[in-house]
Amino acid sequence: MRKLKQLRTFEVYLDKAGFGPVAGVDEAGRGSCAGPITIAACILPPKPIAELADLTDSKKLSERKREQLFPIIQQHALAWSIVHISAADIDTFGLQHANISGMRRAVAQLEVIPGYVLTDAMKVPGLVQPHLPLIGGDYTARCIAAASVLAKHSRDTLMIDLDEQYPQYGFAKHKGYGTKIHLDAVRRHGASPYHRYSYANVASAHAHWLSHDEP
Repeated sequence: MRKLKQLRTFEVYLDKAGFGPVAGVDEAGRGSCAGPITIAACILPPKPIAELADLTDSKKLSERKREQLFPIIQQHALAWSIVHISAADIDTFGLQHANISGMRRAVAQLEVIPGYVLTDAMKVPGLVQPHLPLIGGDYTARCIAAASVLAKHSRDTLMIDLDEQYPQYGFAKHKGYGTKIHLDAVRRHGASPYHRYSYANVASAHAHWLSHDEP
């Protein structure tokens, strides 16, 4: 447990060494085939925050818990930002480019300029600040875990809103990921403007709809 506790406050040691403030960056929606990829950056104060004792990788938290933590992170953060890169931009520039450019934008939009940036296992060329990609960064730094919750909850909320516009796809349930129910809906209704047409599963399902759609 001692080792885990040390890793969870990785950014504190960077701050004490004079590299702070330290920003964590993470994304949500990389594996989705509809909706944006959402990137968040977050700088937390180095002091312990009791209200964030349960903070961890957003994928390990329930939807309700992420909803609870979201405003608490915003309240205690020294700075935070959230960036959405649209499905159309992903189709145009590619997922990797969209992800990296989104991370650069999220860091640039922080109201506090970080001295160091930690990312969840991804190198980000073009950052002004020195940065370190951490494998399993959601577990090794609070600021990355906080960014993961900001990104995940923000994106989920956006997909729930899209579900009201396009109820035929079930976005509120699968959040745009390529489930059987989701792709079956694309085969029946065709893809929406928020689908990633460059993805093979979307292209195939949309082509099926086109071939069976009667004039």
